[in-house]
Amino acid sequence: MENIQKLKEMPVNELLQELRARESKARETTPTGLAEPSESLQEFDDATMTKVLKEKQKVIYGVDDRVDVCNLPFGPDRNDADSVVALFRASKVTDNGDGTSSLQINNFGTAKNLCPGERFRNQPTGAFCSGFLVAPDIIATAGHCVNTGNVTNICFVFGFRMRDTDNAETAINNTEIYRGAELIGRQEIGNGPDWALVRIDRPVNNHNVVRIRRNGKINETQALHVIGHPSGLPTKFAGGASVRDNQPDAFFIANLDTYGGNSGSPVFNSKTHEVEGILVRGDTDFVRQGTCNVSLVCPSTGCRGEDCTRTTEFQQLIPEPSFLREQPIPR
Repeated sequence: MENIQKLKEMPVNELLQELRARESKARETTPTGLAEPSESLQEFDDATMTKVLKEKQKVIYGVDDRVDVCNLPFGPDRNDADSVVALFRASKVTDNGDGTSSLQINNFGTAKNLCPGERFRNQPTGAFCSGFLVAPDIIATAGHCVNTGNVTNICFVFGFRMRDTDNAETAINNTEIYRGAELIGRQEIGNGPDWALVRIDRPVNNHNVVRIRRNGKINETQALHVIGHPSGLPTKFAGGASVRDNQPDAFFIANLDTYGGNSGSPVFNSKTHEVEGILVRGDTDFVRQGTCNVSLVCPSTGCRGEDCTRTTEFQQLIPEPSFLREQPIPR
């Protein structure tokens, strides 16, 4: 019988090394310097090892493509970010009495014990998930981010992003902060659909409502980008991704550069700018390097990939898009 605890106690980089070694051996293309699969781990199949690895982290694929929204050129990609919200616990949002509220934040580098040189190390972190506007009064996010017990204690915040290289928007106008009112629908299945639709306390009239795929499947080779709050950071855009596995009915797998906190992020078709899915599960973020942590980097074709619940799983609960704006809001 498998001793799963043995796997859970292994460092992430050792689990990853073992899976890579097995993959290379199966393909008979083991590169020089890559260890052979371990005999001591033969009792565990690849699926079990992958499951444990997924529980321990998320990941960056190939080149780190994450960009602050303030550094995006004006155009469709930047317009896509207009619909994205950060999810904060209501207890982490303090009304200042002047029409603004302050977000309770921490330093990213300190919170994650990051090594010097890690990207975004000095930025603030505070959001616990991401979401996006699918109707004037409906936010979509991951099912594991929201439930009937916490929905009314979540603030959905527009505008938590970097103003420039060094400064973040952490005092937010109250008109940009919405409270969860009710859960319209939700699913959370471990290896299946994971989504939630939340009705907020009032309609949003100054942000783009996204277009979503309502039928069919994304193209096998379609380029993708994701926008959200990795590790609770200010809004990040990450492109350079593509579909890796399009076979599952409820979700597809892509090599998106995401962290925990990206859960609930919209995954956009980079050609049509239609939302294809919600980022819900993935590989690992960080590995230990000496006394601090660094981002885990996989080859663009390596590691498992990130699971994205298809919008077709919940599209029937979202009003038809007759009300959607023809033109994006100028920014």
